[in-house]
Amino acid sequence: MIQLQDVSKWYGDFQVLDTCSTAVSKGEVVVVCGPSGSGKSTLIKCVNGLEPFQKGDITVDDVSVGDKATDLPKLRSRIGMVFQNFELFPHITVAENIKLAQLKVLNRNEAEAGQKAMQLLERVELADQADKFPAQLSGGQQQRVAIARALAMDPIAMLFDEPTSALDPEMINEVLDVMVELASDGMTMMVVTHEMGFARRVANRVIFMDEGRIEEDCSKDEFFDSQRGDRAQTFLSKILHH
Repeated sequence: MIQLQDVSKWYGDFQVLDTCSTAVSKGEVVVVCGPSGSGKSTLIKCVNGLEPFQKGDITVDDVSVGDKATDLPKLRSRIGMVFQNFELFPHITVAENIKLAQLKVLNRNEAEAGQKAMQLLERVELADQADKFPAQLSGGQQQRVAIARALAMDPIAMLFDEPTSALDPEMINEVLDVMVELASDGMTMMVVTHEMGFARRVANRVIFMDEGRIEEDCSKDEFFDSQRGDRAQTFLSKILHH
């Protein structure tokens, strides 16, 4: 479903990704972790073309992300993206947030888009919040709306960029519960997160990054139970200690 081959990226003279290669199969859940500044968020933003890369190749469902001929907006409409800070439109209601891209990008009619929005709000247990504005919701509720909005596009894969890092601790589980349900339904997912409990519960594989490189790419059992490189062991000891 997602293939990265020797992907490298620079910001000016600073190399943020260094020959990164991995693959995500259909229905697989891959957690990407590592210390701050290791290139995790940049990596998944390259997957749907939100960040350009200078070397290597990325394909999603056999479409080359880096090819200048590729229709990136069309590709992005097939890859759901959930950000750290929700990115909801503040001036329209929750339901309208979920309907907007359906109307503009998928050309669904008002009735279809509205029905889909309500189905998804029920799925994330927020149907009673449909007519509120984002600012009237808690952070956890806003993030669940953001997930519903991404799902409204019927994506072939979902990318999550630290979806719980901006939330208060008591709101984290309500978002992770939705993500666990998505994984159990067979959604292909790449998740940048420090939530190692989620990784243990749901991930098929764990990718550990450091200084722009993929240092570990293995099953979750190998990652948590086996001998790892020194950098990954140090990272895990700090995360799990807290």
